[in-house]
Amino acid sequence: MQAVDDIKPCFPLFGDDDYQASLKNKQARFEERHSPEKVQEVFLWTTTQEYQDLNFKREALTVDPAKACQPLGAVLCALGFEKTLPYVHGSQGCVSYFRTYFNRHFKEPICCVSDSMTEDAAVFGGQKNMFDGLENARAIYKPEMIAVSTTCMAEVIGDDLNAFINNAKKEGHVPDEFPVPFAHTPSFVGSHVTGWDNMFEGIMRSFTLNSMADKAPGKNGKLNFVPGFETYLGNFRVIKRMMAEMGVEATLLSDPTEVLDTPADGEFRMYAGGTTQDEIKDAPNAISTLLLQPYQLEKTKKLVENTWNHEVPRLNIPMGVDWTDELLMKVSELTGKPIPESLARERGRLVDMMSDSHAWLHGKKFALYGDPDFVMGMVKILFECGAEPTHVLSHNGSKRWLKAMEKMIAESPFGGSAKAYTGLDLWHLRSLCFTDKPDFLIGNSYGKFIQRDTLHKGKDFEVPLIRIGFPLFDRHHLHRQTTLGYEGAMQVVTTLVNAVLEHLDAETMGMATTDYNFDLVR
Repeated sequence: MQAVDDIKPCFPLFGDDDYQASLKNKQARFEERHSPEKVQEVFLWTTTQEYQDLNFKREALTVDPAKACQPLGAVLCALGFEKTLPYVHGSQGCVSYFRTYFNRHFKEPICCVSDSMTEDAAVFGGQKNMFDGLENARAIYKPEMIAVSTTCMAEVIGDDLNAFINNAKKEGHVPDEFPVPFAHTPSFVGSHVTGWDNMFEGIMRSFTLNSMADKAPGKNGKLNFVPGFETYLGNFRVIKRMMAEMGVEATLLSDPTEVLDTPADGEFRMYAGGTTQDEIKDAPNAISTLLLQPYQLEKTKKLVENTWNHEVPRLNIPMGVDWTDELLMKVSELTGKPIPESLARERGRLVDMMSDSHAWLHGKKFALYGDPDFVMGMVKILFECGAEPTHVLSHNGSKRWLKAMEKMIAESPFGGSAKAYTGLDLWHLRSLCFTDKPDFLIGNSYGKFIQRDTLHKGKDFEVPLIRIGFPLFDRHHLHRQTTLGYEGAMQVVTTLVNAVLEHLDAETMGMATTDYNFDLVR
């Protein structure tokens, strides 16, 4: 029993005698459990090469995916626009999952609604749900735009968002001029990055496709930046800061930094900041549009090139020294603005940091996983620090990404032990961490189960997790950090080298056994 003067969290609460007795009773009466010896025997088998060979033959089953579903990405995209309410045409449970997922990562309330499709809608279609949902959402939450995406149920039965939204306007459920952009985002294909791309293309198409007559590239003298599925809020801020230092007028198309990082000052902000509708309409007049995560913005690229008539620069995600250099030099070329001394000094500080950290990162082996552009950027930073990636996994990476990743690995002197994988999940990566052990694992919070399992086999087998990516549920405030630009590379290098040093401390804490010469750094 909990006592009011001694409230315990789940750990160590469930270790109390009464909880342990309850668990043992449940196991004895209701679970057909194998013996601890059998469990350990099977566990050890799953750490072998024999098991890995079987594991890699899986085709119809995913275990612990390193990705989420399309509408999750659509919701994040919509949150980046001013006074926009994300609206999911599907079941209430799906939206609860999206809101909870983002809430646990950003530690902020997430505004998103659904039209609560149930069994009858699954049989007869969800148009009536959409009529009521759009009308109620606009009346209650007073947005200036509602961005609609779909879930599995709506996609399986073939609901037509374009027809439903047009019918809702014809019947007066929402005014004809009220913007309701949409995207079909089936959860059973693609991933969260695909959903972001689809939703972004849907919003841009809604505002610009039929109003290009008076638009011309370069007319407003600005640059557009498209972030893609981005959950490090510092990355939006660092792009804006670098452009301000260069004197470049820039528009971030989808900027959720304010609504996902509101102050605790007594005022609730359902809508805060975001890209305005005027900025969307003016976007085709920009000099060019730069895609910060090009491997996950394929539909966006086609719209920008074919509808806006922009020549999209061939750039990589601006992580590390070289690729940040490429971005800034391209911006300078497009705008005629020189790269200021302030950014040159910042670059020099990053190079100095990498030099200082080189002795500890050189030769260290890292397995990593995450979204395609992020993984590619992390590998770039590792190479620049003399570290050695081993298992490079992007579950939602494309064949084009895999080809580019393999080329990058082959061209680096530090890529000899690296192999890239796409379409594989974290259970595959678990096998690789047992059969070809790296020194560290880089990825989101779910990697802690790989660290736990490797440690269970023995301390010598442990692969410590360095938390960089999305989602990060079991640590606080990391979402405010930065991975892009020189500033982001500084934070990444700081995280990596200190993880190495913390692990060194953990291995050298033995009294008069490993604390040689009382040296602080052994």
